[in-house]
Amino acid sequence: MKLAIVPLTLAVCRLAADEPLPGWAVQRHGFFSITATGDELSIVCAASAVPEGIRCEQPWRAIKIVGTLDFSLVGILASLAEVLAQAQISIFAISTFDTDYILLKEPQLERARVVLEQAGHDFLVT
Repeated sequence: MKLAIVPLTLAVCRLAADEPLPGWAVQRHGFFSITATGDELSIVCAASAVPEGIRCEQPWRAIKIVGTLDFSLVGILASLAEVLAQAQISIFAISTFDTDYILLKEPQLERARVVLEQAGHDFLVT
C-alpha cells in the first residue's frame, strides 16, 4: 500500500457527551475529526489548537492510506494494524469516506515507518 505521513502533530481529546462543539476543535489546521456518542465527545485535532485544561493525549501523528478505498475492500486497516501490533505499536484508527488514517504516538512514528516498509508498504516522500 502507498502511505503518507500527515505533517501535523495531533491531540486526541475527550469532552463530556453533552458539551457543545467547541470552536477550537473545528479550526482548519489540516486535519480534525469529531465523534459524538452518548458517552463522550471525542475530538482529534492539531495539538496547537487545544486550549489549556482540556483532557487530551498528545502528541500523536497520523499515517494516511493514500488513494480512495472502495467500501467493498476488506482487511486494509487490519493488515496495517497487525504489522504494527506485532511491533508492539499501539494505534488509534480513524476512517473517512475515502480512506483510513492510523494515529500513533509521535515517538513511535519512525519505528512504525520502518516496520511498515519492511512489510512491503511504501511511503510517499513529502
